[in-house]
Amino acid sequence: MSTLTDVKNVLAQALQLGSRADALTEYSPLLGAIPEIDSMAVVSILTSLEEQFGFTVEDDEISADTFETLGTLTTFVEQKLG
Repeated sequence: MSTLTDVKNVLAQALQLGSRADALTEYSPLLGAIPEIDSMAVVSILTSLEEQFGFTVEDDEISADTFETLGTLTTFVEQKLG
């Protein structure tokens, strides 16, 4: 699987999106577009990404830009893995 697919799956599970996750693409907006994404959901998503990919996210590494689209979130994960 690709990193994009893996991030999409983590997002779908953390937010319990069900079949709505199938429509997500690299360009799908996240913050402000998916009602389930609030501050607690961001923490849950980050924790799930840390567990899935085996890295640690520091507080100062996260901004709203990270959660702009599925693509920007995937790029963040790829940089952490990099």
